[in-house]
Amino acid sequence: MTLDDDVMERVQRHARARGQSFKDALNELVRTGLLAAGSRPAKGKFHVKPFHMGYRPELNYDDVESLVEYLEGSLHR
Repeated sequence: MTLDDDVMERVQRHARARGQSFKDALNELVRTGLLAAGSRPAKGKFHVKPFHMGYRPELNYDDVESLVEYLEGSLHR
């Protein structure tokens, strides 16, 4: 197995902080990661429920800048 340099450094820091050998620290971290990966809930579908918010004829819906200014005021920049 080959570890990237940044991973190797983090495992070494973890081992030193806990007074463990590199092997024990690596096994602990891998086990923790595997447990966390296996305990993630299944993702459900994301649904958007649109609703009509009305139409304001004074707004130009093709001009995003004017819509932002309308919502946030003239000092939005």
